[in-house]
Amino acid sequence: MMNSAEQRIVPFDQVEQLREAREVLRAEAAAVEAVASRLDTGFCEAVERLRTSSGRVVVTGMGKAGLVGRKIAATFSSTGTPSHFLHPSEGVHGDVGCVGDGDTLLCLSNSGETDEVLRLLPIVRRLGATVVGVTASRTSSLGTEADVVVELGRLTEAGPYGLAPTSSTTAMLAVGDALALVVARATGFTPHTFALYHPGGSLGRRLARVQDVMRRGDDLRIAGGTATIREVFVGIARPGRRTGAVMVVDDDGRLAGLFTDSDLARLLERETAFELARPIGDVMTRDPLTVGEDAVLEEVVEILSTRKFSELPVLDANRRPVGLVDITDVISLLPTDGDD
Repeated sequence: MMNSAEQRIVPFDQVEQLREAREVLRAEAAAVEAVASRLDTGFCEAVERLRTSSGRVVVTGMGKAGLVGRKIAATFSSTGTPSHFLHPSEGVHGDVGCVGDGDTLLCLSNSGETDEVLRLLPIVRRLGATVVGVTASRTSSLGTEADVVVELGRLTEAGPYGLAPTSSTTAMLAVGDALALVVARATGFTPHTFALYHPGGSLGRRLARVQDVMRRGDDLRIAGGTATIREVFVGIARPGRRTGAVMVVDDDGRLAGLFTDSDLARLLERETAFELARPIGDVMTRDPLTVGEDAVLEEVVEILSTRKFSELPVLDANRRPVGLVDITDVISLLPTDGDD
């Protein structure tokens, strides 16, 4: 059996592979940093064109740039800017019909000399679209023909031969992300909007609004403060799922306090029948922490987790109970010990 020191030994061929991989990653990181440093007002002009466009963002590119373009189009769409990808070869065979007046064509070409992309430009102009080019040099054919240019600069591709598109496509993708996110910020994109476009999965659920997941209606237990504890629990008993807390309201229906199952357990531990005959308003927790209907579920999960609460009342603008979030409904979203 190998000891721990022997298990940590890395074979020489793997050492070389790791060294080369790190060089590739550092080369691509350096390319992104170089592009970030040389960004100029052309980027700002591109943001303004995209922000004020009355149509959609149509992303196009050939080969590896096209693959990058698909991702950039998806990022625009998911951050509130309607966008789709147009393959340049298919574009000149009829698919350019998806481009209309007011659209912005975002063209990706590191060389700026991609024939398939350049052939699209006069067509989309006749259709009323604006052209934004992302390319290495504004003196290239694409840089000359575009209305606005985001210049990447000349980049050295990673790897021992510097042939495959690597550093250039990584930088192009990063610039596309930057455009999408800066435009989103400029147009007032919010986490609520993000949740609207990402309803599925854990991420979508975290960004959902409380009103989408809270218990409501017959699932709630609401009582006046003068009712006794026994009356409350007998009178509002119902089959099926129930919340683990009673929301106590005043004469105007506004929340006055909260009485939980834990509060009931503490009273029963005293082993006196008198406790159950007390008005629930005398033993409730006054002015409990609450949230509004528009709160983001992630914020509520954070409160439940850090404050060790099991229930959180949801109130309307007049402080009347409209729902309640129970920890059992969001248990899958609670952070684990391994989370940051």
